[in-house]
Amino acid sequence: MTNTKPVRRRQLGRIFPEFTIPPEELAKRKAENNARGQKARVIFDQVCPQLIDEHYNCFIVIEPNSGDYFIDLDENIADKKARQKYPTGWLVTFRLNETGTCGRI
Repeated sequence: MTNTKPVRRRQLGRIFPEFTIPPEELAKRKAENNARGQKARVIFDQVCPQLIDEHYNCFIVIEPNSGDYFIDLDENIADKKARQKYPTGWLVTFRLNETGTCGRI
């Protein structure tokens, strides 16, 4: 009796050329995301000093185009509040602390 393992054939991943995003489009999207993040960061830097004492370590979800923000201890609840007003808007999440970061890197 021989101990043989079944041979696993390597499967190729599915590639759909019609869904491949060109590098120019990817670069454009990345630039838009960075611009949106910078816009939200400016709003965060403006409101953080006023809110940090009362809402320390709460999550703040910012809609960068309007400047509206939503605060809650639970990130999901803050996001739901923002989604009620901006269901399809681009939202950016920060934490009300010294750095604005939401977790560890």
